[in-house]
Amino acid sequence: MNVYELIISRRSVRRFQDKPIPKELLERCVNAARLAPSAANLQPLEYIIVNDERLLPEVYANLRWATYIRPHGDPPEGERPKAYIVVLKHIKGSIPESVHDIGEAIENMILVALAEGVGSCQFASVDREKVRQILNVPAEYEIPLVLALGYPDETHVVEPFTNSPRYWRDKNSVHHVPKKSLESIRHWNTF
Repeated sequence: MNVYELIISRRSVRRFQDKPIPKELLERCVNAARLAPSAANLQPLEYIIVNDERLLPEVYANLRWATYIRPHGDPPEGERPKAYIVVLKHIKGSIPESVHDIGEAIENMILVALAEGVGSCQFASVDREKVRQILNVPAEYEIPLVLALGYPDETHVVEPFTNSPRYWRDKNSVHHVPKKSLESIRHWNTF
């Protein structure tokens, strides 16, 4: 699969196989994030890889899953992520433009994982203070995002976007995701 095919096949995954992710792959994800562009090359981001079976449930409990389809969007026991990568941003080592670093780093991790068959779901809706305590994150770091990772155990279908961004699951547990058409968002030369 080439990079374009990989990108257009990517969907957020909320159901995972009970299969561990190799440490080497998690390490490659963080290395890809490390090499992402950084505003003024300040590189304020650091990462905590969580794959300890004792910590996984604690991190899971502090993420808000699939708001549109609650409680069906919450993965049940046995279908939860097998790893998390917690993105940290050093407060003093960044500038307002560093917010873009986060998106570029996350996307690098998502694509590296997906190329190896590992799905992901990123979370901005996090109980940051609890995650800070669980993982001993120092006060001089923000926790902008958490990336959940695992081998997918669900199917996705892209649907035409009509009037709502709400995704849904059908009776066969297929996850339907509305996306705007290329024609509705593409402009050539002027608006």
